[in-house]
Amino acid sequence: MLSAGGELPRKLRLLDTASLVVGTVIGNAIFLVPSIIARELHSPGPILGVWLFGGVLSFFGAIAFAELGAMLPVTGGQYVYLREAYGPLWAFLCGWTFFLVIQSGGLAGVAAAFAIYASQFYPLSPVAAKIVAVALIAGLTAVNVRGVRAGATVQNALTAIKLLGLAILIGSAFLSGPRAAVLASAASFSWRGLGVAMVAILWAYDGWNLVSCTAGEVENPQRNLPLALGLGMIFVVLVYLVINLAYLWVLGVPGMASAERVAAATAQQSLGSFGASLVTVTVLFSICGALNANILAPARLYFAQARDGLFFRRFGTVHPRFETPAFALLVQGVWASALVVSGSFETLMSYSMFGAWIFYGLAVLAVPLLRRKHPEWPRPYRMWGYPVTPLAFTAVSFWLVGSSIAAAPGPSLWGLLLIATGVPMYFVWRRR
Repeated sequence: MLSAGGELPRKLRLLDTASLVVGTVIGNAIFLVPSIIARELHSPGPILGVWLFGGVLSFFGAIAFAELGAMLPVTGGQYVYLREAYGPLWAFLCGWTFFLVIQSGGLAGVAAAFAIYASQFYPLSPVAAKIVAVALIAGLTAVNVRGVRAGATVQNALTAIKLLGLAILIGSAFLSGPRAAVLASAASFSWRGLGVAMVAILWAYDGWNLVSCTAGEVENPQRNLPLALGLGMIFVVLVYLVINLAYLWVLGVPGMASAERVAAATAQQSLGSFGASLVTVTVLFSICGALNANILAPARLYFAQARDGLFFRRFGTVHPRFETPAFALLVQGVWASALVVSGSFETLMSYSMFGAWIFYGLAVLAVPLLRRKHPEWPRPYRMWGYPVTPLAFTAVSFWLVGSSIAAAPGPSLWGLLLIATGVPMYFVWRRR
């Protein structure tokens, strides 16, 4: 039986929260994206520069959410910030789109990626790959249903294993000695290439926003949430810069650009055949960590939305034994699994992923809006660099959205239509 009343208990410590930040952001992108960047930018300086710029921009977003989360330390994160800054309609559209496509489609995509990498050890038919992906979603959902501490413990373990694998890869790369190829690079540059690189970079850094959804379960959130977001993102940026240096050290720019799986190619040269297996195992644990975090956090957003009466009521219930939003977690898992089986998540994500940046930009812009609207609210943490940092992040977010519309107007307009389907649904729930 589920209890409609009750609150989610504060059981997440600083280490758990920081592990969620690191585990959510570092998924499978760092093993794939560097080759895309090398093909577009052709030179070590711009390659490292764009990784640093994307990291700094994501850090600005994270510390904006740190201010908002310390000020409003309740379950729901981004949904709550949009509700307080712009009213319930924009908050509902965020939750609606996240559940319908963005987060559920992301879950499906990450689970499908796990099956693809697992097939390197044991060949899987298309049907078997879908079964593996659905089973992984079901297993991690069950862990998180049984308690936030269970989910956090699994997250901590997966993040530790992931970082150990990355440390071995990086250490072996530098110990293998520099290669002449690191100096072989072209000096060409194009704004189009920079735009493609930035989109890929921001995908690699995506996920820093999700930990705010768990603010209502973080111990001492006024202190621990800003620390976890700030230190977690600094750590991620450093890891990304160092691992790209390792790729450059072993492969050089031409080698990175020509490698379909840049991490595997680096490990092959520095560790031999053992290296390729090590990278595959590291990727599998990395994907599991990202999937676990993407199951744990978003369900809290739908929970908060339901508590406001703007989603199915049972999404706002708390399990009396496990003290989790069990129903929200289960339905989220079922919907993501349906997207895996149908394969429709790929199309939906291509239509609407850029829409996530609409909500990211609006949420960060909520920092100056709420400072003006509610100056009396306590702010245990104030974001560094205000007002330049939130405005810079918002400007880049909306530039990214505009560039996506200009580059691919068809899919982008379909994405906007998916978001717009939430408007009539909002008024349905308002009447209820």
